[in-house]
Amino acid sequence: MKHAGSAALDRLEVLLRQLRQLDGLKEKARGTFYRRGRAFIHFHEHGEDLFADARFKDEFERLRVSSPAERKALLVRVRASLSDGLPAERR
Repeated sequence: MKHAGSAALDRLEVLLRQLRQLDGLKEKARGTFYRRGRAFIHFHEHGEDLFADARFKDEFERLRVSSPAERKALLVRVRASLSDGLPAERR
């Protein structure tokens, strides 16, 4: 499975824009986001399928993001992960 190329990232552009808007993430290269100085999420392609590798805990977890529903589910998990450790009034 290879890292997502430009055409694959074009297919994810709406999701990428949503990720760019989240506090706590920094996009170091297109489609590669860091959190607190550590790699947090990046994307792969395999045939027509797209995948995200996201570090919700210590290890990366691979999630399919080919469909709008899968992308929405990823965004929900990313938002929840970013809110972990924040004071309740900032969630």
